[in-house]
Amino acid sequence: MRLLCLEELTKRFSLQDLPALDTFSLNAEPGEIIALLGPSGSGKTTALRLIAGFETPDAGVVRIGGKIMADKQFFVPPEERGVGMVFQEYALFPHLTVEANVAFGLRKLDATTRAQRVQGILETVGLVPFTHRYPHELSGGQQQRVALARALAPRPSVLLLDEPFSNLDADLMSQMHLEVYTILRELGTTAIFVTHDQKEAFMIADRVGILNQGRLEQIGRPEEIYHQPVTRFVAHFVGKADFLPGRVTEEGILTEIGTLPNSPGFPGGTQVDVMIRPDHIELLPDPAGNAMVLSRQFRGPDNLVVVQLPSGATIHSHHPSTFTLHPRDRAKVVAKPAHVVAFRATKPWL
Repeated sequence: MRLLCLEELTKRFSLQDLPALDTFSLNAEPGEIIALLGPSGSGKTTALRLIAGFETPDAGVVRIGGKIMADKQFFVPPEERGVGMVFQEYALFPHLTVEANVAFGLRKLDATTRAQRVQGILETVGLVPFTHRYPHELSGGQQQRVALARALAPRPSVLLLDEPFSNLDADLMSQMHLEVYTILRELGTTAIFVTHDQKEAFMIADRVGILNQGRLEQIGRPEEIYHQPVTRFVAHFVGKADFLPGRVTEEGILTEIGTLPNSPGFPGGTQVDVMIRPDHIELLPDPAGNAMVLSRQFRGPDNLVVVQLPSGATIHSHHPSTFTLHPRDRAKVVAKPAHVVAFRATKPWL
């Protein structure tokens, strides 16, 4: 049974504005981790607030565990939904110890059961040595684990996380990605988290949903989202994408960098724009090559190289850190797309 079911949720904060969330539908299975990815203002946090019960939908239905939590006539308050939430700022009580913060949502339990529950979740998140410390005595990562422990202690049906890693530095963020993922898997927790960081979404989530202006453009496994985007927005937003014009012929899609398979199945003569990812392009040093290197960004483990084609179009290419081409060098472009993704041309080209 689907644990969480959202049916065509719509939320508008002003009659003059576009909906913050527009006919949004999403299902989550028990134990599934779903990331909602999108730019600022795309509706990610609004979706969480509707699930949690902090907002009421203008239309649509929220179901948790098969029970209606909200629709146009019915509304269950947040404290009765069995939903936990980890906020971006953690929202820890500064005057309470780690132990007391985690126990805060367990006041209905008897003292013995409450103490056992707190001890168990502190062991799970690795915070037993910090039981009696206060939030200001903890690092950012430790504070995040306290917030996670507090949200998990009541054993919620669904855990919601709102940009939970945005306040951490890069090294600590990578560590916390792994720790949070491990904890959620160990407990079998169903989780929905929002982020604007695609690497974060791909690392943690079973499925990723891409939002744009309040609408869900695509949801699928991270590999599907990256390799098989269904809209131009998804292609642009998830990973670097260049687009080259192409024309469908009997041999395939004819482009400036060669003929590619017509796997999308467009009819002959169709003008299309072909999506090119940096990892689909190989550059071979060649003084007579058809491309000129414009720039090379050394990024430690790899280089991101930008080349210009004879038409003036530019494309990006990933190469190892030892790659030796430099600006103004000539190169031959070899296209090796894992999947050919193309969209009908938005305007005719000659």
